[in-house]
Amino acid sequence: LAELSDKWKVTHLKEHRKAFQLMWLGFLKHKLPLSLCKKVLVIMHDSILPHLAQPSLMIDFLTRAYDIGGAVSLLALNGLFILIHKHNLEYPDFYRKLYGLLDPSIFHVKYRARFFHLADLFLSSSHLPAYLVAAFAKRLSRLALTAPPEALLMVLPFICNLLRRHPACRVLVHRPGGPELDADPYDPGEEDPAKSRALESSLWELQALQRHYHPEVSKAAGVINQLLCLPEVSIAPLLELTAFEMFERDLKKKGPETVPLEFVPAQGLLGRRDDLCAQYFTLS
Repeated sequence: LAELSDKWKVTHLKEHRKAFQLMWLGFLKHKLPLSLCKKVLVIMHDSILPHLAQPSLMIDFLTRAYDIGGAVSLLALNGLFILIHKHNLEYPDFYRKLYGLLDPSIFHVKYRARFFHLADLFLSSSHLPAYLVAAFAKRLSRLALTAPPEALLMVLPFICNLLRRHPACRVLVHRPGGPELDADPYDPGEEDPAKSRALESSLWELQALQRHYHPEVSKAAGVINQLLCLPEVSIAPLLELTAFEMFERDLKKKGPETVPLEFVPAQGLLGRRDDLCAQYFTLS
């Protein structure tokens, strides 16, 4: 027992890390099924990378996973974020690939909360060029036109925070005579944010969302008309908001005691008098 205890002393931690690293590198050399690849990526940032002797050696696996697309790319972001920010790893075209992940499915995937949490961190640097931040704001605004309400309540403050952090992008708001869809210079099909011409456009999509059918969404979109010098709004409580939670919240709201009703009594279905529908409406 004494020999075994001595073998596992903290002084041998480097050897343990090397053995742990060799095991994972050997395992990840194989072509893993997507389901297993997702499971590895879910634990990569907190159960694998912190215990490796050289975390940067995981860049090949994470790059391959990031290039797969879809949910696998979203999960690879966590590991890449650690390698870039904690281990000073250079990753060319990172923001271009991150920009490419923004498509309509981003609001419906299982890992939506994790993606927007990491995207918020990636876009927090004040050293990012204005054209890049404008491209992300514009792309999200365009996608917001078809997003569900629970996603809009998260992405609208996200866009406003981008404009608060980067004053050079506020021209997208202070361009009241800006182009609309038929004359918008922004190219949504361009993969390179530097060539998307987002900075020449305006966020007319947010103005359109101010007429959204859901009152909370229209209110959130109206914030863009207010002073953007106010502090940023934390999106953390909104990341995992679901349609069910919104529905439950709306049910708990107390409406006015009296509401306006149709003053012309129903005469029947499709204008026919004295049918069953007319009798039902009369009784009710």
